[in-house]
Amino acid sequence: MLKKFFGLFSKDIGIDLGTTNVRVYVRGRGLVINEASVVAVNLRNDQIVAIGNNALKMMGKSPNHILIIKPLNHGVISDFEVTEKMLKLIFEKVHRDTFTLVPRPRVVAAIPLDVTEVEKKSLEDVILQAGAREVFLVERPVAAAIGVRLPIQESIGNLIVELGGGLSEAAVISLNGIVSKKSLKMGGELLNKNIIGYVREKFGVLLGDQTAEEIKIKIGSAFNNKNQEIKVKGRDLVKGLPKEILVNEEQVREAIMPSLKTIIEGIHETIEATPPELVSDIYERGIILSGGGAQLRGLDKIIQKKINIPVIVTDDPSTAIIRGTGLILEDFENLKQVFIPSARD
Repeated sequence: MLKKFFGLFSKDIGIDLGTTNVRVYVRGRGLVINEASVVAVNLRNDQIVAIGNNALKMMGKSPNHILIIKPLNHGVISDFEVTEKMLKLIFEKVHRDTFTLVPRPRVVAAIPLDVTEVEKKSLEDVILQAGAREVFLVERPVAAAIGVRLPIQESIGNLIVELGGGLSEAAVISLNGIVSKKSLKMGGELLNKNIIGYVREKFGVLLGDQTAEEIKIKIGSAFNNKNQEIKVKGRDLVKGLPKEILVNEEQVREAIMPSLKTIIEGIHETIEATPPELVSDIYERGIILSGGGAQLRGLDKIIQKKINIPVIVTDDPSTAIIRGTGLILEDFENLKQVFIPSARD
């Protein structure tokens, strides 16, 4: 009875708590929040100074009493208290134009494939303690498949590869369930570290995370492309002074290729574990790439070359998961079969 009462004054929300970004979908309104998964905390009074992109701008630039925290690691919660505070602020922001004093939304949350029961319960608990009245969990590749409108309810093999900031997950989905899967704790943030490590070894210069991200976005590629160049600044490890260097596309590709090969091997292993009938479907329909990592130039070409199956990058790949949670909210009764069992049952 209380749940129905609170439901009259609260909105249904979809959440994608990613390693790099947190995205929020509100039923009837669409995507309303798309911010970095970063929180700035003032250690003197234990108050949140900023969240999202505003906190990201402070990274590497804050004084000692301002701690910049990334509360999610590989798609799971690493800092329970900060995540709860962040979600409370998000819920309040979403309900700012309503008459409710205490928002109690129903939440559909995306969760990684290989989470433990403890990690699953931790996510449910933090969302409930932040103010949700109900929590429903859907696996990230399933949400992404729904978001790009793959026919997962049919007896057809759908292979989707979700490439996030901290996770790369491949899953073959048929009849609303996962037939075979592979989850790797590596993604866009590891590629940034690869670039930082390469520049440190080759040039003796230390780059910041945001500079590495800029390099990856502007000239990063997985397949032979134009050999573009970019000037970046870092700290000379010998002199300890600022230094500008020129990095080219071929060097960036050399830096990230070992990680890309591991991801491709993961896709290969997923296909190997798939029944032959579904493999034939995948060969005809192709491999679908989603997630922010799918935007890396030439990634579709190198996967297609190595695996010999057509590869398609979906439209707006970085929002596939959150769009999927939104479609579930909009058609709840027909799509509720995709939810996984709660750790609280």
